[in-house]
Amino acid sequence: MSTPRPTGLGVPPLVVRRGEAELLGTGPNTISLLADVPATGGALSATRTTLGKGQDGAVRHYHGTSAEAFFVLDGVLQVLVGEDVVTAGEGDLLFVPPHTVHAFAAAPGSGADLLIAFIPGVERFGYFRLLDRVRNGDATPEDLFAAQERYDNHFVDSTTWHNARQTKRLETTRA
Repeated sequence: MSTPRPTGLGVPPLVVRRGEAELLGTGPNTISLLADVPATGGALSATRTTLGKGQDGAVRHYHGTSAEAFFVLDGVLQVLVGEDVVTAGEGDLLFVPPHTVHAFAAAPGSGADLLIAFIPGVERFGYFRLLDRVRNGDATPEDLFAAQERYDNHFVDSTTWHNARQTKRLETTRA
């Protein structure tokens, strides 16, 4: 039997099995916490996020120190990137550099299953647990605003995103 050797980051390789990941949310809207900064030596933080049909994901925000990468495992994702709204489907990768305003949601009429990675890692599991507590009524949106600096998640407004989501919802309702 061999002993795992630390990588250049000073941490051993990491394998997270599906059944071992902490799961937040219910039904078609979940976040699986896969890897966070302590387990990766700061290299990345990764989650798997599933969104039901047309479900909003993250509101408009940016990260000051980390890039965010989205890989669409299944479904169709709408993503605000700066002032553009991009549609990404199964097998597509989207890279959002630091300081770029972005938001995401499942496209109307479609769900989405995503792998999301923050590079370099920012400790994010606490943020997702806080978000889950807000969703369950155990914390307030003000708690999220108060934690912006800690989790490098800075909320902003975007008329482009608001208009895109409203237009898509109206089109879906009419269809």
